[in-house]
Amino acid sequence: MATSMQRLHLTHPLHFVIGLTLWCIWFVAVYGGHAVACSVAPPAPEQGVFTLVNGVLLLVSLAAIALLAALTLGCYRMAHRHVGRLRFNAAVSAGLYLFSTLGVMFAAMPILGIPPCL
Repeated sequence: MATSMQRLHLTHPLHFVIGLTLWCIWFVAVYGGHAVACSVAPPAPEQGVFTLVNGVLLLVSLAAIALLAALTLGCYRMAHRHVGRLRFNAAVSAGLYLFSTLGVMFAAMPILGIPPCL
């Protein structure tokens, strides 16, 4: 009986949905957190984009981008080490992780240029 948890290999088909699920969690957390922060303690509009709200949203976004990019690269590299079904699984997973990474980057762009709570 093994007591240690086994690692989910980057060729596993579950990676087909993990990237999009992480993007969805990021989206709900960032935009839900933005709404809550703006209703509880909205910053003054004169502060522009340099507010604590935007800073936290940007840090969460950068962490999500880093995680998704690392998974993209890992699956991409794994695809080149295998053939057949395992290569297919890793290549499709890499593409979906890349799509999710770009989705976070695109949806996070307003954080850099628009003051929160307008």
